[in-house]
Amino acid sequence: MNLLAYQYFEGIDLMAIEGINEGLIIAIISEIGLEGIRKFPSSKQFTAWLRLAPNNKISGGKVLSHHIPKGSSRLKIAFRNTANAIGNLKEGWLVDFFKRINYKKGRATAVTALARKLAVIVWNMLVKGQAYNPPTEYLFLDEKRKLKLVARVKKQINKFELTREELGFVTN
Repeated sequence: MNLLAYQYFEGIDLMAIEGINEGLIIAIISEIGLEGIRKFPSSKQFTAWLRLAPNNKISGGKVLSHHIPKGSSRLKIAFRNTANAIGNLKEGWLVDFFKRINYKKGRATAVTALARKLAVIVWNMLVKGQAYNPPTEYLFLDEKRKLKLVARVKKQINKFELTREELGFVTN
């Protein structure tokens, strides 16, 4: 099945995504195909077509409702089943994402959120030809702030062409 999918999708390996199984690949091939998925100009439109994108109802700047619209297709069910199976795995960055959403909002919401994320990853791989490269680890907000602060300080040091002695880093 791996070889068949690799040839059908013109050298793109969907099995590189952890948790993706043959059932989802068969559903993609049978329901929409490679040319069908390329007809969507953006991943947002693809996820909206699958009915995996939130239906935000906003009035006066206030979110009144953000539920997933009703309706289901075999492809949506396949993405949700794959997301549910990933939720049962032990490790991986998609599992970490699932666990974060599951802790905050519950399993049903986490399955839908991960199914949407999988749909976006698959769309980017098939339409843009991007290889799957998962992030190594999840950075918490304080770690992100620290990295940005370090980058900003380095930029300022380079801008003003400061030396180690001017900064007070004198080596003995």
